[in-house]
Amino acid sequence: MLCRSNEELIEFVKEAREAAKHGKVAEYIPALAKADPHSLSIAIFYPDGTCVSAGDIEKKITLQSISKVVSLALVLMDREEKEVFSRVGMEPTGDPFHSIAKLETMSPAKPLNPMINAGALVVTHLLKGNGVEGRLQSLLSFTREMADNSQVDFSEEVALSEYQSSFLNRALAYFLKQHRVIQEDVEELIDLYTKQCAIEMNCLELARIGMVFAMNGLDPVSGKQIMPPKVARICKTFMVTCGMYNASGEFAIKVGIPAKSGVSGGIMGAVPGVCGIGIFGPALNEKGNSAAGIKLLELLAKAYRLSMF
Repeated sequence: MLCRSNEELIEFVKEAREAAKHGKVAEYIPALAKADPHSLSIAIFYPDGTCVSAGDIEKKITLQSISKVVSLALVLMDREEKEVFSRVGMEPTGDPFHSIAKLETMSPAKPLNPMINAGALVVTHLLKGNGVEGRLQSLLSFTREMADNSQVDFSEEVALSEYQSSFLNRALAYFLKQHRVIQEDVEELIDLYTKQCAIEMNCLELARIGMVFAMNGLDPVSGKQIMPPKVARICKTFMVTCGMYNASGEFAIKVGIPAKSGVSGGIMGAVPGVCGIGIFGPALNEKGNSAAGIKLLELLAKAYRLSMF
């Protein structure tokens, strides 16, 4: 059985925190550079509503790339699967998450998967709603339902910081527009995308979202089926194959659960049928994943045989 003791979890956090010294916080988004690189916290949310935790779990973090899983789930619920995957592929890539290289060699020029930035921009483009505000509110409503908190919102400071520094994402969006993969104003899309990435919550809420994915879209605490099981399955598959950037293969071997990371240092894990995990450790390794967060998951995977493989 996975850890059910806060005290036991505290010991794992103490051991894993040492790995933070080998990472550094994201500096290309100025607002994220303010984070304490030594921070590490975790919450594990179970289907019976209980939670174990360690560290400052109430501290709010922005989702960043973790939001890609949530937006994908919503788009798959609102649109035909065939329509979505006619614009974005299903294959992993060994390139960095912000790379444009594969787009230049693919024909048609569609992103390989929804977890890289180019693919996530396409998914965000497909969100339904009136303009930036309407689509953002739709995504926020869905996120609030999954997190069971109607107060979840986005950080205006982080969103503005990202918007002002999103040069690579603009380049990707203009490339996609040139090839008619997206068909909207690039600045509006970047505005929406940066606000999506700046959605913020604490580790407990992140773990609860992970639990909904782990339970095939069901929130067993409320009894509500928030998303169809097929949508949850598709999202978890992408989390396994592409969720940890171009370190996803290594992560699958060492930890072996669906997970998605973000450059804020967040990691959302979904142990199928067991629990959701929310982690925050802002010091990143060279692949853009939380250095201490990865170490913490490796320790838990070894101790409790988490791997689904």
